[in-house]
Amino acid sequence: MVEEYLKNIRLQFTSYKEVADKTISQLTEKDLYWRYNEESNDIACIMIHLSENMLSRWTDFFDSDGEKDWRDRESEFTTQNLNYNELIERWEKGWNCLFSALDLMNENNFHNPILIRNKKVKLIESLTRQIAHYPYHIGQIAFIGKMILNNQWNSPSIPKGKSKEYIQMEFEKNAK
Repeated sequence: MVEEYLKNIRLQFTSYKEVADKTISQLTEKDLYWRYNEESNDIACIMIHLSENMLSRWTDFFDSDGEKDWRDRESEFTTQNLNYNELIERWEKGWNCLFSALDLMNENNFHNPILIRNKKVKLIESLTRQIAHYPYHIGQIAFIGKMILNNQWNSPSIPKGKSKEYIQMEFEKNAK
């Protein structure tokens, strides 16, 4: 059951990352720094926030607190001043950390508690928190991307007005 759960979690995280990646790939460096207003976050900040969260939560997660001393959460929401490639590199570093951590989880250690902010939590609790946290921000990335691109937007999921075609295609694919 644990292995099946971990496989499903990996698929979910992968699908969320794909939505973000498909959005980010449509945007320019300038677009990644666009903000609706001063109170809003730009995509670059969201990318760095997610990456730093992943690095903090999943680096040595069985042996150290998930809120690392080196993390400066507040700085994640300031202008990043990174070029496109540097942003992608930081983004991928966080995701690679998460997927490497998932590779370490198994039936033998799944029930071991981990620490987050000096509180013991079950690993499944931490995974559940992150499976809710990451798509929250990925939805923001997709929404901001859609606002920027307007009619040049290519939906990273089911395009508006294409539900019937998509569902039919899925039925056909799954019937094979």
